[in-house]
This record gives sequence, structure tokens and C-alpha cells, in this order.
Amino acid sequence: MDKNTLTINGREVAIAGERNLLEVIRKAGIDLPTFCYHSELSIYGACRLCLVEIQGKGIFASCSTAPAPGMSVLTDTKAIRKMRKINVELLLANHKRECPSCARSATCSLQDIARKLGVTTVRYKQPAADLPIDDSSPSLLRDPNKCVLCGDCVRVCSEVQTVGALDFAGRGSNARVVPAFSQNLADVECVNCGQCAAVCPTGAIVPKSNCDQVWDAIHDPEKTVVVQIAPAVRVALGEHFGFKSGENVARQMVSAMKMMGFDQVYDTCYAADMTIFEEATELIERITQGGKMPMFTSCCPGWVKFLETFYPEMMPNLSSTRSPQQIFGAVARRTLPQQLQVKPENLVVVSVMPCTAKKFEAQLPKFSTDGRPDVDYVLTTIELAQMIESMGINLAALPPETFDMPFGFSTGGGVIFGATGGVMEAALRYAVEKLEGKPLDRIDFKEVRGLTPRKEAELEINGTKLRVAVVHGLGNARKLLDDIKAGLVQVDFVEVMACPGGCISGGGQPISHETDFRVRRTQGLYETDKVRQLQKPQDNFWVEKCYQELLGGHPGSHAAHLTLHTHYQNRNQIFDAKTPVLHSEGAADKIPVCITICTKQENCPGKALLGMVVDYIKKNNLSERFDVDAAFSSRPEADGTLAVTVGDQEIGRSDSLEATFQAVVAALNAAC
Repeated sequence: MDKNTLTINGREVAIAGERNLLEVIRKAGIDLPTFCYHSELSIYGACRLCLVEIQGKGIFASCSTAPAPGMSVLTDTKAIRKMRKINVELLLANHKRECPSCARSATCSLQDIARKLGVTTVRYKQPAADLPIDDSSPSLLRDPNKCVLCGDCVRVCSEVQTVGALDFAGRGSNARVVPAFSQNLADVECVNCGQCAAVCPTGAIVPKSNCDQVWDAIHDPEKTVVVQIAPAVRVALGEHFGFKSGENVARQMVSAMKMMGFDQVYDTCYAADMTIFEEATELIERITQGGKMPMFTSCCPGWVKFLETFYPEMMPNLSSTRSPQQIFGAVARRTLPQQLQVKPENLVVVSVMPCTAKKFEAQLPKFSTDGRPDVDYVLTTIELAQMIESMGINLAALPPETFDMPFGFSTGGGVIFGATGGVMEAALRYAVEKLEGKPLDRIDFKEVRGLTPRKEAELEINGTKLRVAVVHGLGNARKLLDDIKAGLVQVDFVEVMACPGGCISGGGQPISHETDFRVRRTQGLYETDKVRQLQKPQDNFWVEKCYQELLGGHPGSHAAHLTLHTHYQNRNQIFDAKTPVLHSEGAADKIPVCITICTKQENCPGKALLGMVVDYIKKNNLSERFDVDAAFSSRPEADGTLAVTVGDQEIGRSDSLEATFQAVVAALNAAC
């Protein structure tokens, strides 16, 4: 009893700060089954699979039981085995058992546990009818019939990402995991990060597949199909085929994709270098010319949508530079038809990304050229692995091939985009050299590296201090934003990645059960950076050549802004409570008008504006053309917040109520 140990199945095991018995048992080499336990989330204790018998006390769930010296624990008894098998049977009875056609067939925890426990029959009846599948999101597919109510998706969305797009509803046999008011996922605050899919143990939430559309394009003789591959894909894809976590399989991957039928295989790292040309130039301009500070990176679409939804007043702080995916798409649309001798309408641009939010980003109307999306289809790393497998390709046996030129050439700065801190470091390699006007004394900025949730650093450049911060995971981003707004943190430049660890653990990456997979994947990217001939983005001569031929000769030019930059949308009011104010019978295609009113702001100008707009519509007999709604928000609006929409057009609030009203009137007249 004097020792800080307990016994597990008769073997003495030390207690070393573990938060529950389950962690001690797994440290002892016994992998107890569980659905609802996740080491990075709060303890839920719902699935009742990790049962153990504590001698003298009874049977407990090990995940919610604290270890204590002197405990004698049995992890497997006749009673426990029977309970586990019954629990799995009950889950299977309430589960859509179409396992061979499920996207998670090879990595499903329910299948794995049922096999290990020897569950060969299910004695209980299945529900009479299936619940509807939610395929509204461009990024994720939600099938409630495969849900085991483990709550992992609910907790990662609320605890790690602080979005809260999913929660439990109903009781007993009617219990479900659903978005608010049982709406579709596309109609709530979901930012498409895919972390729910990353922790889901079954196929209840999976990345939405575009494999069939890409195969159709490849097999169409009229189409020329080109593909770009993001940096984080190369250090994760191999895990699906037995390679070590973090091993760079880029060259085997290129070989496989050529075998699959892609006409050209390019590297998104090229576009990442170009992103730095624009983003770092924008940072320098804001520093030297007094622009809006701090400036936030804009490479991560999950983070961008988070800011648009929860902090729209800070949209002016976002860099206007497009993400590397969309920069590649824009440049490809403008150069490849001539270079490859193909009609523009026959060029199909595909992306392979670690990220489910990239699917959402690619379908935004603003990212299009002559009516066609700059990026037609986005595949996740998992989808690419499935496509390679479907052809029976042995990735390890393929001869290595290189990316096609010119969009296959990149520097190490583009490669490290896939890890948290990588965009910041690449930008510093560019900005510091430009601000100092001489070659860098050091290439590495290790102070922004690592998996610490929030990193801050201060650099001195020509006597001026540059304060930077790096965060990953949207919960950490929220804390930093709140600190910035409260004046508790003073920074000039901030990198945010929505997913913990950055793109290396995006929602479209292979699911890994190794505790250090993020470390290994990150190491793989930095090792690749080190062996590159060039490490600074500004040394990419192919990017420089593209500026000379297409983009006005230099970063920040008018042509570059037209091609490589974007604007943002206030999504705040989309998810606020709305009520109809002026609706009448009329055409089916009436144009919606929505004006936000803050419930916590005295003398909110939205109230007066709402009345003015309604009066104008009535006096001009426009009621048959427009429906007017009021959106009620608890979030006070800041200057510049876009809080009025006419159809898809956003109207910014100005200092003058009359000026805002006139802008709305102009939008109404244009819509007519």
C-alpha cells in the first residue's frame, strides 16, 4: 500500500499521473475496447465497453474511474465478456449493416471490436425505417443510421473547435446526434473542418467523396485532367499502404497518379510559394503604410469561415490573398489551356488535399473563371488512397517520378505549409529578407514551430519589432482573438490553422491511432524542407517567371490582385434567429432581404434601417419581388460589419444610416 502501484490481471503496474484506469491499463499493454473515449476529449463514459472488475468493489467503466494505489483490477471475466458482447450486439442492431459499401469499412472501430469479441450473430431486430442521410454539405456526409452515440463528434466540435455545430437531441431510443433543430449540416455553423469525421469510430460522418466524378473526367477522352497535390498529403498517404507515419511518398504518389490517368501532376507547394509572394508583400505594406493590424493568414478555409461566422468584425484583418489551392486553380485556368493545347472547357482541375474544408472552398462562386470553378473537384488523401487501391496499384513497388513543370517546382518554404507554424515561417523567410534588404542570416525560424497550442515570438528587424503568433485548433484561435480584442495581446501577424497540428491532421487525412502521428508527419515535412535546393519562397524562379508573364511583373500588382486575391462574406446573420417582417404572395423566385438587429445593442441602427427598407418596398410596390427578414443577433456589430444582404449581395454598414439605406436601395433597384 506504500507503493504508487496497482495490479492489473495479477501484474503490478505503476501509476504515473494517468487520469483514469483505462490509460493505466493501456500502458500495461492491454487495449480495452472503447467507442466514446478519446485521449484529447473530455471523458464521457457512455459506451460501457471498457468495463473492468475492481476486486472488492464491483464492475466499473475504466475510462471514468480514477486509479488508486492498491487496486486489484481484472480486465476480462466471464461477466464482463458477456456484457461487452451484448453491448456490441445492441449497437449492431441499431446500425446500418452495409459494411462492404461503407466508406469506413477498412477502418471501422465497430467492425474491429465485433471481430475481436467474436460477435458473429445479432439477436436483436433492426429499426423498421432508416433515418434520412444528410448530404447537404459539400465537405461531409452524415449518416445517422451508422451512429453509435459515442459523442466524439459532439465533443471535438464543442471542446476543441468551439463551433458547436452538433449535439445530442431526443431521449432513449429516439436519441440522435444532430445539428441544431435537426437542420442540415450545411445550414448551421459547421466550418467544414472535418474533425468530426476524424474522430468518428464508424461511418456516421465521413468526407464527401468526389472519386466518381474524377474517374468520369479521367475516362473522358475529350478532357485533359490535371491535379495538384498539397504538401501534407505526401507525409500521410503512405500510412494507408504500410509506410511509416511521416514518410514522404511524393514520388511514388506521382507515379501512381500518372498510372491512374492524370495527364499532368503538379505540386501545390508551387502555389504556396506564390501565396507567400502575395501574403508577405501584403504584410510588409500593412507594416510600412499603416494598414489594419494584426494581419491574419488566409490559407485555411475552415479558419476563414470560422472568422466570417463568429468574428465578422475582424474580417478586415484577414489577408486578402487566396489559399494555395485557389491560387493554383486561378493560374492554371489562365495558363494551361495554351500550354497544354486544350480548350478551356476541356481542362479539368483536380486537387488532392488533407482537408475537407477545401471542398467547400472550391465550390464558392467567387472562385471561378468565365463561369467555371477554378478547381473542379477536391479529393481528400483518403479518397486518393481508395482510388489507388481500386486499381490494384502497389504504391511501394512503383518507380519514383517527379512532378510536372512548371507547377511542380517549389521551395522548402512551400512544403512546410502543411504543419502548424509553416505558413508563418515561410512568410518570415520572405518578409524579413525584404525588410532588411539583405540575404537572411538564418533560414529557420524555430520559435514558431512545434505543437504548443499557442506560440508567440518577437523579432527585431532593422530596429523595428515584429510580434507574431501561431495557433492551431479553432478553440485556441478563439482564445487568441478574444485576447486581441480585449487588448491583452499585442501582435502584428497571426497564423491560424483550423485543425490541431495544422494540415497534417486535417479531416481528410488517414486516421491514425499512433499517439505521435502529428509529430512524425511534421518531421517529414521539415526533413523535406531541409533537402530542398531552395528554401526561401522568393527564390522560386518559376513563380518569378509567372509574375513577369501573367501577373504584372511583381507581387502586389493590379493584375496579381485581380487573379490571386479575394474578398470575404459575413456569415454571422446566416445562423442567427430570423423572423419574417414583410412576406407576401408572389413569384416563387422572390429575392430575400435580411437585416440584422443586435439584441444587446441599445439604439441598434438595424431597427431604423429595417423600417426604412420596409417602407421603401411598400411605397414602390416591390412586395412581390422581395421578402424581408430580420435576423436577431446577440453579437454587437462593429464598424464595417456586413449586416445587410439583398439576395447574395452583402451591404456594408457605413457611419451614416442614410448612406447605408441608399446602398440598400441601389441593391434593390439593381435586383429588379
